[in-house]
Formats: sequence, C-alpha cells, structure tokens
Amino acid sequence: MQITDVRVRKVAKEGKLKAVVSITIDDEFVVHDIKVIEGEKGMFIAMPSKKSLDGEYRDIAHPINSGTRERIQTIILNRYEEAMEEEDEAVADEM
Repeated sequence: MQITDVRVRKVAKEGKLKAVVSITIDDEFVVHDIKVIEGEKGMFIAMPSKKSLDGEYRDIAHPINSGTRERIQTIILNRYEEAMEEEDEAVADEM
C-alpha cells in the first residue's frame, strides 16, 4: 500500500483542529476527512468518524494495525508541515 497523494485543507479558525486531509492510496482509493489535531503531546491525526446512536464517535475508516497508522500519520503530518511552510513563504513573498 502506497499513499500516492495527500491534500491538506487548513482550518481557518483557532482551536485544536488544524487541518482536514484527504489521502489517495495506490492511485485507486481515497479517504476524506482525516483531521490534523494539536494535542497536549503534539500533533496527531484522527480518522474519519461519525456519531453513533449512543452518542459515541466511531471511526468509519481506519488502519488495522499500529504500524500502518503510524506510517499514515507520519506522511500526513510531514505534508501538513510542508503546506504550512509553503503558506509562510507565500505570505513573506507578498511583503
């Protein structure tokens, strides 16, 4: 499995949610609405979820093992950092 595309959409408002990401796997399968969140121990991702009838949120798509989750998270957070650097450079160029 290869992540062949990562699309980062920065969240404009202040708060812990920093971006919403879509990933493409093997140029064949897309997962939307992965959240980039700033937590107490640093940045992490939250997979897409929906609220169940009992009020709990449940992932609707997620990796089966921790190694795959870590690999996806590393790729997404690296791309998020790149996107933030590109945005900073664009702002600096406008000045």
